[in-house]
Amino acid sequence: MKTLIIYTSQTGFTKKYSEWIAERTKADILTLKEAQKKDAAFFDDYQAVAFGGWAMAGNVAKAKWFLDKASSWKDKRLAVFCVGGSPNESPDVDVMLKKILTDEQKQYIKAFYCQGGFNYEKMNGPSKLAIKMFVASLKKKKDQTEDEKKMVEMISSSYDISDIKYTDPIVEYLESED
Repeated sequence: MKTLIIYTSQTGFTKKYSEWIAERTKADILTLKEAQKKDAAFFDDYQAVAFGGWAMAGNVAKAKWFLDKASSWKDKRLAVFCVGGSPNESPDVDVMLKKILTDEQKQYIKAFYCQGGFNYEKMNGPSKLAIKMFVASLKKKKDQTEDEKKMVEMISSSYDISDIKYTDPIVEYLESED
């Protein structure tokens, strides 16, 4: 199956996962900027297309382009994956995955999440500021839950919890024939 991985990455985690998926599926890989320059016919030969972006405020960053195109790619195996700083087991991940696609999109696109991390050194100014403000507000909160305490500890500095094993469900889906 001819597969294409399209991604956007701010700090490198989504790029890492995209490269792992492309390597495992022998897929072609493009950045979002490269894909946006291609004409519609370029995508015709692909039977599977996946888009990867980072998790941001309960959504997948910059997924709009892919989701708009996907409505005309219903004959393809389509996936969207996001990479974020929360562990895969976090209940917030399930909540986000249920919200990122409309009911109609869920009929022809499958959504996935991969835990990545934070890299403050590569983060742009507005993103870094937003995270720092979020951490500060959580630290000030009275009666923090255990999950909130863990989150403050995790996102107070850079960390990497990415692992190639989190690509397994994506690879399996992209390579399945059903």
